[in-house]
Amino acid sequence: MDQRGDNVWNGKGIAQQGDVILVKVLEIKGKKLNHLVLAEGELTGHCHQITKGDAELYEHEGTLFLKVLSKTAELTHQEHKTIILPKGDFEIKRVREYDHFAEEAKRVQD
Repeated sequence: MDQRGDNVWNGKGIAQQGDVILVKVLEIKGKKLNHLVLAEGELTGHCHQITKGDAELYEHEGTLFLKVLSKTAELTHQEHKTIILPKGDFEIKRVREYDHFAEEAKRVQD
């Protein structure tokens, strides 16, 4: 099922697809990885991944970074609209929710 939508990149350096947030950064650190999967769903097994365009994924101390080398790259997921990312460097973050009763934060599961 094609869920391609409009370019949801906000133009201000932040994009979100489900529980994954991409924040534009000035530089990337870390070791280059041999895949382009930004996150895998714990519940569904679906994944957020670059499927078109030229990009590289890096990891530094548990944090992922994405370098888009081509003019644009497509970030896809089976349950979300495609995001068209511009050329540049991004830090990958995960959405967290806070349980005020338990006084703890946990990662949102996609």
